[in-house]
Amino acid sequence: MKRKWIWVLLLLFLPLNLFAGQGINKGDSAWLIVATAFVMFMTPAGLALFYGGMVRKKNLLNTYALVFITYIIGSLIWMFWGYSLSFSGDLGGIIGTLRNSFLAGIGLNSVSGSIPTLLFAVFQMTFAAITIALVIGSVVERVRFLWWIVFSVLWLTFIYSPVAHWIWGGGFLAKLGVIDFAGGMVVHTTAGVSGLTLALLIGKRKKYLEEPFFPSSIVLTALGAALLWFGWFGFNAGSALKINGVAVNAFITTNTSGAIAAFTWMALEWLKDGKPTLLGIASGAIAGLAGITPASGYVNFWGALIIGFFAAIFGFYAITWLKAKLKYDDSLDVFGVHGIDGMWGSLAAGIFADPAVNGKAGWVYGHFSLFLNQLIGVIVVVVASFLGTLILAYITRLIVGNWRVKEEIEIEGLDEAFHGERAFDL
Repeated sequence: MKRKWIWVLLLLFLPLNLFAGQGINKGDSAWLIVATAFVMFMTPAGLALFYGGMVRKKNLLNTYALVFITYIIGSLIWMFWGYSLSFSGDLGGIIGTLRNSFLAGIGLNSVSGSIPTLLFAVFQMTFAAITIALVIGSVVERVRFLWWIVFSVLWLTFIYSPVAHWIWGGGFLAKLGVIDFAGGMVVHTTAGVSGLTLALLIGKRKKYLEEPFFPSSIVLTALGAALLWFGWFGFNAGSALKINGVAVNAFITTNTSGAIAAFTWMALEWLKDGKPTLLGIASGAIAGLAGITPASGYVNFWGALIIGFFAAIFGFYAITWLKAKLKYDDSLDVFGVHGIDGMWGSLAAGIFADPAVNGKAGWVYGHFSLFLNQLIGVIVVVVASFLGTLILAYITRLIVGNWRVKEEIEIEGLDEAFHGERAFDL
């Protein structure tokens, strides 16, 4: 009798075991849905507030609108053809195919690893959207709204999608051995370098360095930074695509790097200017989070401390010394924070990657080759982002005209000129 019940139980649970081993894992899928929502929240809420609070009050609403519309554009372009170009097949290691354009060929039961392919696509969509939204920070307060919309479509198609394919979609950098856990090269380096390129092309804001530009609300910026930090857990820990030790490690290293960088930036500013500012603390946190992004799933706690500490130093001096020395107008310091620290974190992954975390061994563990691969990857992405942005900016100018608003609109403020609205009715 007992033997009969054993067979009944085996028959009942065998299909479940087979499904768990070969199909969708419900735990992994549930976590990634949550992580996707986290990352989505980063752009039209966190980044929009973070950027909006740093611009002058006459341009706050326009800045928020630019970030908001950029998320919308990113959502559409990614599903139209961006996902397919990044992750569907491989053409010579350079780009994917168009076979999954408009999600063609991806059904409800399609599986990527242990999660639905559709879920993987929408998770990656949030990365594409925030990357192009980061770029806008370099040229706010002077860029034309329509020009930016057209440029965003081209940038996502011809810069973001190929770079994502090179590293995450099985392209030539992935085959070389380049690693990027959650976007140090794909997200932060491309955004920072492209932002600087546009800032140099479009030119400085009127009266830049001639009169003070007061932020509209440091409180909004700090709130935006807090929301970004919250979303970053989905950004980095979600990139494990599973509920496992690597995801937990990424969660811990993300928070650790952000915290030590915020504290370090505060200390540097306090020593330099005699006062610790809330803007400095928030900027330091973002610098540390950007720095740890490519390494979060590869380094241990101590590696995260080192990465975050130097991310604050590099970001702080990129803004307070390098920018002042070269006198370029990167409005919200996209290059200084995201570009510089995205590159640093990518190289640091090749230095501090701990084989006990995710099987990759960096320079300090006796494998100089990983650092060399990372260096090659960073150089390739920097060059591609710079040249690609330069070309696309001029193409956009041919399509819709000048990239810069008229002088009288810039002086009046873009909120009322473009949108007929005010951020604050005071």
